[in-house]
Order: sequence, then structure tokens, then C-alpha cells
Amino acid sequence: MEENKVTYKTIDEYILQFSPEIQEILETLRKVIKESAPDAAEKISYQMPTFVLHGNLVHFAAYKNHIGFYPTPSGINEFKDELSEYKGAKGSVQFPIDKSLPYELISRIVEFRVDENIRKAEDKLKKKK
Repeated sequence: MEENKVTYKTIDEYILQFSPEIQEILETLRKVIKESAPDAAEKISYQMPTFVLHGNLVHFAAYKNHIGFYPTPSGINEFKDELSEYKGAKGSVQFPIDKSLPYELISRIVEFRVDENIRKAEDKLKKKK
């Protein structure tokens, strides 16, 4: 039996499926990302809210017990000491829903990813010349 997969077109649509408490967390997270990456565009990628600037910057998603944050392996690696108290994997970290998210840390990770993507884009341009 095939499961009916919902596809989201916007981050707003994605956020609206959750309870008000989770919506509030996701909206705050979205605001922190926007403030840290004002030039980034929003889209849905892999059925997750995604911010894009010269390629994917970060994704996030809500689950039953945590908020998943996906700043790519380089974003995780750069802040591995500060992220060590959280469960995670190569390119992701899980923030428990019952604790407040480390927004200041998330902001620094997003800023790191912005700088990284801009640097990569500039390097590509230099190679073309």
C-alpha cells in the first residue's frame, strides 16, 4: 500500500501542518536563518524548508521529538564542539523539542555557511576567467 505523500510548495505550507507550539519554534528558527542570511532565498527541497544562496545553505525539519537542522557536513564540522551535546550525524543535528533551540549558535552556523558558499561561488568565477 502506497502512503500518500504530501508535497509542500512553500515553507509556510510546511510550518502550518504542525501544532502551534512547533509552528512557533519553526517560525523563530526561520527568522534567525533569515536574519543571518538576508540574501538567501527560501524554497522547499527534499520536502524540507531550505534556504539557498549560491547553492543549498541549510535545511530544517520538525519531527516528533526534535527539530532537525541540516547545515551540511562542513557546518557541523566547524561547530562540532558546541554541537557535541546534541545527537547528530555527518550533516545534521537534532535539537530536542522540549528544550529551547540554541538560536545564537544556529545564527553563527548559518553565517559560516553563507561565507562558505560565497567563497565557493567566487572561486568558481575565478576559475572561469
